[in-house]
Amino acid sequence: MTTGPPQPGRRSTVTALHRPPVRQATTVRSDVEHTFEVFVREIGVWWPRLPYSAGGDRVRDVTVEPRVDGRVYETWDDGTVREWGRLLAFDRPRRFAMTWVVTPAPTEVELTFTALGPALTRVAVEHRGWEALSDAQIAQDCAQPGGYAAGGFDRGWATILAALAGAAHDSREGDHP
Repeated sequence: MTTGPPQPGRRSTVTALHRPPVRQATTVRSDVEHTFEVFVREIGVWWPRLPYSAGGDRVRDVTVEPRVDGRVYETWDDGTVREWGRLLAFDRPRRFAMTWVVTPAPTEVELTFTALGPALTRVAVEHRGWEALSDAQIAQDCAQPGGYAAGGFDRGWATILAALAGAAHDSREGDHP
């Protein structure tokens, strides 16, 4: 795409296609600290492995190394490790950002955790960097049919956030007799 018709003596400027970030959010019936901890420490329990992992049924655990440049990875029952990305930011309990290397070219995922009350948290995800992918890669199936181009990542992140909300609420409920 050029920014205008070529003019004599000027080179046309090429710009990347604008592909908006995928944005999803949910409200969790749990305080912000607990919700963040469930995301980081219990991700291997609540993350929907099918279809949102490379190993599917073989996944034994998902791990977040809670520090900048820490890995996020899944471990299979045979010991195979598949990296999902590396942490770019880790600001407990407010923000978590990482590279996402599960896409054909690396993208970036950021989650924010906002206290709405003593037992209510808004969790928002922004998955960005889609400009790094070709048109063919954008249309490739991900865990959901059609990939980014057909809203597969929108549906996927909505499902993942719903699983987090359920896990954080359920584990908090278990803390109270």
